[in-house]
Amino acid sequence: MFKFSVWVDADSFPTKARAFAVSHSFSKSVPVIFVANREIKSEKYVRMVVCQKEKDSADDYIFSHCAENDIVLTRDILFAARLVEKKIKVMNDRGLIFSRDNIDEKLREREFSINMAEIGLGGNKGNYYGEKELKKFSTVFREELQKHIIAEVYKR
Repeated sequence: MFKFSVWVDADSFPTKARAFAVSHSFSKSVPVIFVANREIKSEKYVRMVVCQKEKDSADDYIFSHCAENDIVLTRDILFAARLVEKKIKVMNDRGLIFSRDNIDEKLREREFSINMAEIGLGGNKGNYYGEKELKKFSTVFREELQKHIIAEVYKR
């Protein structure tokens, strides 16, 4: 069992992406922790943390418990920005790894989308999650997990 963990902001993370993260992590003996405001159905070897139903309580739990070598999976860009500042590896369900280089742009895109929706010009095009999105996530997650394993084995 490795020392680092995979944390999943499980409330809104797509079921197929959660399932892949769990099965691949388990195959490598990497612990997975689901954190949500409600019970999320998962495999028996996934640790489930149910937080209070207050806004951002799951995010706050992950933020205060994750360590620098952990991986956090979330769709929440504001939460991702907090994690990037803490130097935590964070990625979304589409295989995007958030970093200091791209987080400001993603925050601006989020703000723009919200503004467009408020004036009636927004849509939900970004909410579709199909095989193409899952494949990209799977590829990047596999690579990232392997990097973390190598780093821990060789203490990099």
